[in-house]
Amino acid sequence: MSTTDTFEALVRRMTWEADGVLSVDLERADGQPLPAAEAGAHVELTLPLPAGALARSYSLCGTPGETRHYRVGVGLDRASRGGSRWVHEHLRPGQRLKVAGPHNHFKLNEAAPQFALLAGGIGVTPILAMARRLAALGKPVRLFYAARNRASAAFAADLAALVPNLTLHFDDQAGGPPDLAAWLATLPKDTGCYCCGPAPMLDAFEAHCTTLGLADAHVERFTPPAQPAEATGACTVELKRSGKQVTVPAGTSILQALLDAGIDVAYSCMEGVCGTCETRVLEGDIDHRDGVLSPAERAAGKLMMVCVSGCKSPRLVLDA
Repeated sequence: MSTTDTFEALVRRMTWEADGVLSVDLERADGQPLPAAEAGAHVELTLPLPAGALARSYSLCGTPGETRHYRVGVGLDRASRGGSRWVHEHLRPGQRLKVAGPHNHFKLNEAAPQFALLAGGIGVTPILAMARRLAALGKPVRLFYAARNRASAAFAADLAALVPNLTLHFDDQAGGPPDLAAWLATLPKDTGCYCCGPAPMLDAFEAHCTTLGLADAHVERFTPPAQPAEATGACTVELKRSGKQVTVPAGTSILQALLDAGIDVAYSCMEGVCGTCETRVLEGDIDHRDGVLSPAERAAGKLMMVCVSGCKSPRLVLDA
């Protein structure tokens, strides 16, 4: 099972970046260096809402490898369940938050000959960190950034300074969403492609990359993908190292069954998007329902997110 590094952080600074977007700078409250994070990484903040603590993951958008402070960007979600609205309305410099991480399921393959970065809305945060890293490496990069309008395009000036080959798209000026297929069609087949944004953009990106033969394509999702209507089936889970066996009833998550059996499992979002509960699989046919693993990782059948994914076979053996 995954482990999580947790520490208390001090909110050092908050900055207005664009309409509905704030950046938050965090330092360790004890003054110690932060764990170095690679481009694409995220941290989980525990927000002390009045109704109860709420854990939310935010991508790091500062300089990769920075150990003095972390910077995250928080967009005010119009359908907020409390997290982003609380940050915008109540979080202030000087407050302390519990932080877990960093974790990274959106890693750059720095060996690619050239790169294409695509961002939509607040999905610009991990893309900005990637742009910083690739600029430091001197790698050729093309970047496509879509936003509802220019006023909501956070970090656009930072991106322009980092990536000369930058395409900006604003829905209100263009009269609709971007034509990703046309932009992607200009890329060489060996381009490393990375996209983060709203679900429709990610779905279109993945479909177009498949059609165009852009095999080195990666996405990061902030919300889980649409799930099959049918519930996950019943199975028996064997924990290889401990020798324990747990029965998972139909319609119950593997994570919940393990927790009910008194087994300690690291988890956070319970929606299949943060990667905290990633677990190695030794045997079994996985019913993948997460938004973290790539198609190649799913096909390999060696990893799963036990919070949402199930088992198609009667038995599943986990490396735990």
